Amino acid sequence: MKLGHYEMAYANTTRMANAGLGDRLTGLVASVKQALAQRRVYRDTVRELNGLTTRELADLGIHRSMITRVAMEAAYGK
Repeated sequence: MKLGHYEMAYANTTRMANAGLGDRLTGLVASVKQALAQRRVYRDTVRELNGLTTRELADLGIHRSMITRVAMEAAYGK
């Protein structure tokens, strides 16, 4: 009975090693998608804030020199 247990453990380990490459590739694709989405948020935020007048930015409590920092926080967090 114990022999079967060890054979099953070996089979599970082998499957896990083979699945590891797929998991890594899936993780890589997910990381790239997340990075692209964050970059898009950054770029869109900068574009939208640059399109506002100085008065509109002041109403939001943002100085023009703060736009890149605000966009970085919007896209990537603090």
